[in-house]
Amino acid sequence: MSDATPCYHCGNPVPAGAPWSISLDEHTHPLCCPGCEAVAHAIVDGGLESYYRYRTELPERPDERQAAKADTWSVFDDPGLQAQFVHPDGDEGNVKATLAIEGITCAACAWLIEHRLNALEGVTSSAVNLTHHRLRVSWNPQQLKLSQLLAELAAIGYDAQPYEPDQAQARMQHEERMNVRRLIIAAVGMMQVMMFSIPIYVSGPGEISDDFYALFHWLSFALATPVVFFSAQPFFRNALRDLRTGVLGMDVPVSLAIGGAYLASSYAVMFNVGEVYFDSVAMFTFFLLFARYVEGRARRRSGHSGNALSGVLPISATRLESDGSERILPASELAPGDRVLIKPGHGVPADGIIEEGESSLDESMLTGEYLPVTRRVGDRITGGSQNMENPLVIRVTHAGRDARVAGIVDLTDRAFASRPRLAQMAARMAHLFVLRLLLVTACVTIAWWFIDPSRMLWVLLSVLVVTCPCALALATPAALTAGHGQLRKRGVLITRADAMETLSNVTRVIFDKTGTLTRGEMQLTQTQPLGELTAERARAIAAALEAHSEHPIARAFRPFRDATLQAKDIHSYTGQGLEGSLNGARWRLGKHEFAVDDAVASSMSAPAKGQWLLLSENGIPRAWFGLHDGVRDDAAATIAALQAQGLNVELLSGDTRDAVESLASQLNITTWHAGTSPEGKLARMKQLQAAGETVVMIGDGINDVPVLAGADVAIAMNGATDLARTRADAVLLSPRLMRIFEAIEISRATRSIMRQNMIWSVCYNVSALPLAAMGLVPPWLAAIGMSLSSLVVVGNALRLSRWRPQPAPTLGTSTPVTA
Repeated sequence: MSDATPCYHCGNPVPAGAPWSISLDEHTHPLCCPGCEAVAHAIVDGGLESYYRYRTELPERPDERQAAKADTWSVFDDPGLQAQFVHPDGDEGNVKATLAIEGITCAACAWLIEHRLNALEGVTSSAVNLTHHRLRVSWNPQQLKLSQLLAELAAIGYDAQPYEPDQAQARMQHEERMNVRRLIIAAVGMMQVMMFSIPIYVSGPGEISDDFYALFHWLSFALATPVVFFSAQPFFRNALRDLRTGVLGMDVPVSLAIGGAYLASSYAVMFNVGEVYFDSVAMFTFFLLFARYVEGRARRRSGHSGNALSGVLPISATRLESDGSERILPASELAPGDRVLIKPGHGVPADGIIEEGESSLDESMLTGEYLPVTRRVGDRITGGSQNMENPLVIRVTHAGRDARVAGIVDLTDRAFASRPRLAQMAARMAHLFVLRLLLVTACVTIAWWFIDPSRMLWVLLSVLVVTCPCALALATPAALTAGHGQLRKRGVLITRADAMETLSNVTRVIFDKTGTLTRGEMQLTQTQPLGELTAERARAIAAALEAHSEHPIARAFRPFRDATLQAKDIHSYTGQGLEGSLNGARWRLGKHEFAVDDAVASSMSAPAKGQWLLLSENGIPRAWFGLHDGVRDDAAATIAALQAQGLNVELLSGDTRDAVESLASQLNITTWHAGTSPEGKLARMKQLQAAGETVVMIGDGINDVPVLAGADVAIAMNGATDLARTRADAVLLSPRLMRIFEAIEISRATRSIMRQNMIWSVCYNVSALPLAAMGLVPPWLAAIGMSLSSLVVVGNALRLSRWRPQPAPTLGTSTPVTA
């Protein structure tokens, strides 16, 4: 078959003696099947034969993953799911929907889609939007199912998904369209008004007759009117809102400038008295709208990755029923406890634990890590990941609004709902600046009334325009948006807006040990029974005590669970261990000081170095358990990079002295504390803060919650407990510790750019004000200067979008000391 003639349409081998062909340019080309023949003839007969003449490669064929999606089409026939995006169309029982189409490249694609669908019985109309790659189709649901439409599209190589923006997206899209229209109207009006104004500026006395003067002025009036009443409408609306609330925003002087210049010019045209400033009005409106449009695009682009999370969960899921059958249903109907089959190429519809299978998962949408990770039986996986290789069966733990993706979106919204201190200061400065600007403008106007009344309005407009604090108002939001976007791209989610500013001033970084510097994947390596208790029985009792614990140590005992052993009245002592009743005895598992009485504990010691837990029965030692937790791959590099930044790094752990000392020595941490209780950790935090240090705490467990709450900036690991994440100011979505180093670098860069923007804004306004007050800046130049100052601020903030981490330094080792 390798020597067979390829199909002219799709490239597949043509079977020997195949009768299918297409004639083009006086040549006959072989085809492999009737389907290719039908499509090829449809393309040529439709006058689109240039598709074959100018194509550079064969069309992409559906791969196995696309084929795997075919069995999910039936889910779109679910009435509950269709209610979200299928709507009535007319009174004849027809319905309509908008579909997002992948693979559209040219007008031939649009023609082929419409031609194929319109030929189906039951389809009343179909139209492709080439710009946005969307298909609007209307059909009779009694004659045709939606799944059949999707199957027809897939048969000709186009993958389709429902497109139904939510209300917020619809409002945003409508506002964006209106902004573009306002900008276009302002641009056209500016160009045309300038065309009539230039002859007046360059002509000498008597070169233009009074009639032409009047004509040019009336034409400028007609062109400037839609610019003022349509393009500049947001400025007037926002100014009225500011006046009602008693807050003087930057739209107040802008509205005064535009409205004053337009009214004065209109009066001059109608009564042939004074000067005309329509060119300045149109130019000022255009430049200000353009600056805000660029700033808005930058903000949306920086926040795009965060917004994309809200739609990352797949629409459908394959649930395994109790009888072993498969049922395809909307992912929104999944509930905790459901068993779900995830085929290769499909998305994970909910958070869950793998019960069957092993595969690689793409978690880049959530963590920023582009390399797939391998997940096995017992591992937790997050909704929104993509299954790459083998089928998996998971047990759902969180679905819908309870899924981790939804939590990330909520945390992001919480961060953007508040503003850091520097941003609040900039907003107050802008408010005070506007108030002072209006007072200065009044004084300048009175002065020019006595100096030269004919230039008074001209100077008034220049002062209002050139000193408009747009750049000052944009200085911090633009930088913060870009900084948040860069952090999110790298797998760091800021949940409190003030955290970024505080992170840039940090002087000390404190790490917890288990689950932070280590992987948190504890393994039971040794069991040493004491007395008559067997090692197997000791492990089963310990597993029964740890059965309901979320601590990483509990995972080490899960393989040894015995269903016949059920511990009761379990109490957890944070940082110490567990206590519970089993077979009428009181058992304890934890540090040996906790498991036995003080008198017994003083005479005992762990069998060897490392992390050991003691199991006791009614205060009598029964068994030692040796545990091991591997160090994270990039822990040493992260510590070295933070120390090279000039930061003090500290290890604060509740584990034994031997375990903590060994890890500190391995990672070159010179300040460490072992056997510290949660209260002790918090006391250490307060001690450092009282000494004037700004402290970042990184942890993951319930025992870290108090110290996380007390830290200047609290960072929760990606595998942290829910309580730890809610108390944190930032959450690592990636397991890589190096993201902490990058987060500090990005925060410092953001702070630097915010300060640069504020300095530039203040210097510009302070220097421009006296020039405008002296009458040296005409209104058109004031409009350009103000707009350029805003664009400089936005452009400077966008440098964060191109930020790249510096190579992490490495440091030599030294002997750690106890603090």
